[in-house]
Amino acid sequence: MDRPDPQEYQPRLTPWGHVWRLALCLSVSAVGWFPIVEHQTEVQWAADVALGVLSYVLVFGFRRRWPVAVALLACLACAASGTASGAAMLASVSVATRRRWREIALIGSVGFAAAQFFVTWQPGSNEEPIWLMLTINAVATAAMLAWGMYVGSRRELLWTLRHRAERAESEQALRVAQARTNERAQIAREMHDVLAHRISQISMHAGALAFREDLAAPEMRSSAAVIQEKAHEALTDLRGVLGVLRDADGELTLAPQPTYADLGALVAEARDSGLNVSFDDRVDAAAEVPDAVGRTVFRIVQEGITNARKHAPGSQLSITVTGSPDSGLDVWMTNPLGFGSQTPGAGLGLVGLSERAQLRGGRLEHRREGASFVLHGWIPWAA
Repeated sequence: MDRPDPQEYQPRLTPWGHVWRLALCLSVSAVGWFPIVEHQTEVQWAADVALGVLSYVLVFGFRRRWPVAVALLACLACAASGTASGAAMLASVSVATRRRWREIALIGSVGFAAAQFFVTWQPGSNEEPIWLMLTINAVATAAMLAWGMYVGSRRELLWTLRHRAERAESEQALRVAQARTNERAQIAREMHDVLAHRISQISMHAGALAFREDLAAPEMRSSAAVIQEKAHEALTDLRGVLGVLRDADGELTLAPQPTYADLGALVAEARDSGLNVSFDDRVDAAAEVPDAVGRTVFRIVQEGITNARKHAPGSQLSITVTGSPDSGLDVWMTNPLGFGSQTPGAGLGLVGLSERAQLRGGRLEHRREGASFVLHGWIPWAA
């Protein structure tokens, strides 16, 4: 993370912040001015106070806008004014909080030179040995700058921690939202893949029962029994789908998951329900299809059968599955274009299957070729 600009982590000054800073500066000015005020002439006294007032105005009004320039002027004024020493101290500390070495070196050098010049030429301030005053001024200057650097470092640390916490909270919120979106999409895929197939069968049988007026009572009971059986299967599948909400891995918990070995039973069930299906299995017989791959292929074929039953009932559906461990699995499904739909659809089945295939590293495509609808899916073998 790049170092922030000092303006970003400087706290906003409150009225109490201004008050205690002003009181501290006035105390420092009093310590620097009272020992020499009785030795000053009227002109020196007026100049001292004027420079001090000007320094206070600059420091408390403009130090955050032009910190280096204001500190430089305040330190220069401190060379001739004891009352300016408090304002110069605050300006020097403020510059040091920025922790920029060139600025600190400039203000530190000018401040030290000004303080030494002040104690040398002011009347009544040259009673101490020169080496002692040099030491005191050097220690005082270093202490001010060190304190400012510490304050700036602490401010930057707090700002960085707060910024990181806010960013972590924002990222966590995004992750939670993404997780919820993925969970909803997963449940929607499972609901559609599992239930749409069963409900389309119920709709087809119920529709045939509604249009046939020549059915005898035994035939009516037989058709009703088929509808009841399919409804029971749909209810069982629904319980399995709801298991996704309970299982941490997102897999169905109340029923075994379909695999590639279940494709034959799926095709047979479609034929029993009246759909004209041809199934050509060209997968390498010596290789065992992984369960995750077989489950995805099963869902693709299931959706193709559901679409054919809904949009092209009575037509020929051709299913071809080819593949090997080297080339992956290809699923081709072709049926004539229909003239309508017996059951309503939201168009989300192929969207969900495309997402499912992409999650397995594959792809799903559908297109029209002349008077036929073609659904093609490819899933890598080691998905």
